[in-house]
Amino acid sequence: MTIYLFPDRTEYQLITGTAIDLATLLKFLQVTYRELYPQQQEYLHLQSTVDRYFSAQTPLWFVTTSIDASEATMQLQNPDAETLLQPSTSRDVKIACLWVGTAIDQITGIRHPNIFLIYVEPAYRRRGIGRALMQYMEVWAKAQGYHQIGLQVFTINDPAIELYQQLGYQPRSISMIREF
Repeated sequence: MTIYLFPDRTEYQLITGTAIDLATLLKFLQVTYRELYPQQQEYLHLQSTVDRYFSAQTPLWFVTTSIDASEATMQLQNPDAETLLQPSTSRDVKIACLWVGTAIDQITGIRHPNIFLIYVEPAYRRRGIGRALMQYMEVWAKAQGYHQIGLQVFTINDPAIELYQQLGYQPRSISMIREF
């Protein structure tokens, strides 16, 4: 079944990820952390995060789009672009990802979906893909009988915070850390 991310446009398709896609999920996680925290040298813990939390109960979706071979080659050869475009078929590439687990609301005790990762390739940002993934997530969660969605966002990720607030997400708690 083909799911189009935008009802009136067919260039972005939503596909369900499987265990075969774990390498791409890991790369999207690594790029996200590298973008936000470039001073960090390694992100070895992300492999164990994927190993520990990925399962049939943690849905994974990818947004794909078709590009021609010359465009893919040009993007892959650009030394300044850290692209992860990987063909999922002969012409389709994964350009975005949504990975969801569950959490327990610490106030009510109710289990709810919790977004582990939402990622959009830099070349495809500011096109509504992240917003569409969030809206898809809400429809999916309601269909599953849930009444809330949780997520965690780094305080330095202003574009994500702005998107989430536009979609009605409100901070409920603040995670604090002291380094020494």
